[in-house]
Amino acid sequence: MAKLERLIMMAEDELVQYSTTARKIEKLRQKVGLSLTNIEQKQVKAELIAAMSTDDISQIVEKNRQSVSLPFWGIAGLGLLLGISMEQPVDFIATVVGTVAAIAIQKWGWKLQAKRLVLQTLEDIEERTKI
Repeated sequence: MAKLERLIMMAEDELVQYSTTARKIEKLRQKVGLSLTNIEQKQVKAELIAAMSTDDISQIVEKNRQSVSLPFWGIAGLGLLLGISMEQPVDFIATVVGTVAAIAIQKWGWKLQAKRLVLQTLEDIEERTKI
């Protein structure tokens, strides 16, 4: 499991950079090739497929994490606005809850995207070794 976590962290590093998915896969493929043997790659791929969630909500968050978290950022901003303008300290609770929810959704989506990138990379490696 440590190898999978390390690969996910490497994929998160690649997600930070603005480039195409193909370029991210290419850069990650080199790192995976250096750090794992073929047998380990197959084991990690099996672990990753087992760990990936296939429900609709996860897929929506993976593809549109920023759009999904946007309403929660709105709730946080509205709570802050109402808390300041109406001098209602209770409204600051909405700010805290909205911010925490938005950040949690962003992190969850980021992890899902990184896992998908690792899976795509492992499939790309597997495809290239067949040729």
